Amino acid sequence: MADKSANPLFDPKARKAQTLVVHGGLERSQHGETSEAIFFNSGFVYPTSAGAEARFNGEEPGHIYSRFSNPTVEMFQQRAALLEGAELARGTATGMAAVTTAVMSQLRAGDHIVAARALFGGCRYVVETHMPRFGVASTLVDGRDPDNFARAMRPNTKVVFVETPTNPTLELVDLRAVAEIAHAHGAVLIVDNVFATPIWQKPLELGADIVTYSATKHMDGQGRAMGGVILGNRDIVGGDIHTLIRQTGPSMSPFNAWVLLKGLETLSLRVKAMTETAGRIADFLANHPKIELISYPHHKSHPQYDLARRQMSGGSTLVSFTPRGGKEAAFKLADALAIIAISNNLGDAKSIISHPATTTHERFSDAEKAEMDITPGLLRLSVGLEDADDLIADLSFALDQV
Repeated sequence: MADKSANPLFDPKARKAQTLVVHGGLERSQHGETSEAIFFNSGFVYPTSAGAEARFNGEEPGHIYSRFSNPTVEMFQQRAALLEGAELARGTATGMAAVTTAVMSQLRAGDHIVAARALFGGCRYVVETHMPRFGVASTLVDGRDPDNFARAMRPNTKVVFVETPTNPTLELVDLRAVAEIAHAHGAVLIVDNVFATPIWQKPLELGADIVTYSATKHMDGQGRAMGGVILGNRDIVGGDIHTLIRQTGPSMSPFNAWVLLKGLETLSLRVKAMTETAGRIADFLANHPKIELISYPHHKSHPQYDLARRQMSGGSTLVSFTPRGGKEAAFKLADALAIIAISNNLGDAKSIISHPATTTHERFSDAEKAEMDITPGLLRLSVGLEDADDLIADLSFALDQV
């Protein structure tokens, strides 16, 4: 009989992305199930009192309580880490729980954080409103120019936080350049990689220390479950991040972990198909007379096109665009769509359009919106898995109504 253990593909590092998202982290029970099992339990039984003591003090491996760890959640974490190229991952209840935990775990009163000003509304709240309540000052900069980060750094800067491409304008941050600046000042670089996905961008390879995702988006990809994940090296994720999750409880549910495991199996297939369609839609919109502006990282009209080609191996599933006529035109266009739904999620199998100025970024002042290039007419399109010709026809009809 052949020795299967000699097969080099037993090493997960030898496997490609599509194989990792199907098999990564899989641990079968004594029943030998083909699909991952859901361990719907809060606690675990120890063989002896001494065994319980050994687990609690870290001398023996094993689960203690599902707020700390759970077999189904652990499978999701391992699969996500393998796909990202990270040493360790921790799942959280939501994407915002992942961002908040990642940021708070690295900061103490008296510290300083530098962040790109173009952020999702909730992320910017954490940086400029939430953390200052705990004595952590923040500085927001135009993230398109790395020199802005260098000028904002202080002796007490401990964290640099960015998302790239940004939500909703799809601006880019040069991760390699900003990582060098952060590390030169002894700071940690945290990257929200939701818009790029782990399929098209690898922040850890570009110098980031921590990567976060809203797993609710592309990882689930079908609007079913909430979740988040934090990834990085063993010292950071297994240290302060794990401790904060353990003690404050933004933990991922085993059922949601199971749903997300099923989503990961098709992640690369979905993202590649959605990205191909997004590129076609970007070309269509760029040539339409009623469109004032489009933003798509791999479209040559993007002002950071060269950076996008270096940093991202694909162009994203998101397209932002502005019809001529401001908010009134944007509303008319969205209301005339038959296939594309109005919602504020993204990364879904169903195409979704949103008006950031009145939804995800509604709480910001007009001046702050202008600073982030969120104009009254801006629309954010999350491209789904529908037929590309149907989506273009839907947009074409809607534009005729403007």
